[in-house]
Amino acid sequence: MLIGDKLHEIRKAKKITLTELSKKSGVQLATLSRIENKKMTGTLESHMAIAKALSIDVVELYSSVIREQKQVEISQAAAGSEVFTHSEKSSFEILTKNLLSKRMLPTLIRIEEGGVTQQEEEAPGCEKFLFVLEGAVEATIDTKSFRLTKNNTLYFDASLPHLFKNAGRSIARLLCVATPVTL
Repeated sequence: MLIGDKLHEIRKAKKITLTELSKKSGVQLATLSRIENKKMTGTLESHMAIAKALSIDVVELYSSVIREQKQVEISQAAAGSEVFTHSEKSSFEILTKNLLSKRMLPTLIRIEEGGVTQQEEEAPGCEKFLFVLEGAVEATIDTKSFRLTKNNTLYFDASLPHLFKNAGRSIARLLCVATPVTL
């Protein structure tokens, strides 16, 4: 059983709607829906808030939860992958499926000429690795900026505020790997 299944089971047994659980726990309704629909796992903090709102111990939320183990997974990136828009000139595409069984999140960031991503700041303990596939990018991490071109890499603490800006005259494409998996 996965965490989303367990949450759904407990919530239904207690006859609490997602909206009610969101209000009681302080966890966004969209996040709760994504957890139950196995699109994300949530964080320890969100699990603790959910357990408290359900009047259960967090251990009960984790009971019967198992991690799907897969040694090798091959998929075609364009086949049914989710694309999220940062702005009208930037987006990212999730490059794997079954995110709940993963320890890292690979994405393809695409930034058109003149485009910039939204600023992000992940939870403490999150890290990101970038590899520039094509184009030129200015990566701003906290208060420092780094110019990256094709085949350059950047590894950083993703809890620092960060954003990426196309610094060239063509589309920039970046492979980004984040750990742990968070959305």
